[in-house]
Amino acid sequence: MLPELLTCIVIAIADSDTLTARCDTADGRANVTVRLAEIDAPERAQAFGNRSKQHLAELCFQNFAMVTPRTTDRYGRTVARVECDGIDANVEQVRAGMAWAFTKYLTDPAIKVLEDQAHEARLGLWRDAEPVAPWEWRHRRGRQPSR
Repeated sequence: MLPELLTCIVIAIADSDTLTARCDTADGRANVTVRLAEIDAPERAQAFGNRSKQHLAELCFQNFAMVTPRTTDRYGRTVARVECDGIDANVEQVRAGMAWAFTKYLTDPAIKVLEDQAHEARLGLWRDAEPVAPWEWRHRRGRQPSR
């Protein structure tokens, strides 16, 4: 059973939508790999991949975080909503044009609205003439989705 809320410090940023946090758990302190729920961000080799990772780091690295687990993915990562110093990192990645709303798993319709607004304003990855969604990019390269 997943906890309702974890109190954490973000200790690493793996990529644009995955981080590691040191969290207080029922068993003490533990490092938890967290995949940001409801969004999908560019892979490192994609356009804006590094910039998106940097944006997540600016939001969360070495900051206090409240992690609200939703599920665990097939890689054992905790899929969660994450607030870093009171800022919803999932939302901010999309609002800044650094990630897509992952409509396949979307439960918060506001995230899709923010994606549409970022697209219209040509923010972040939406500056690219033909941005490729990460799930499409992975499919074209024969990689399985990382969700």
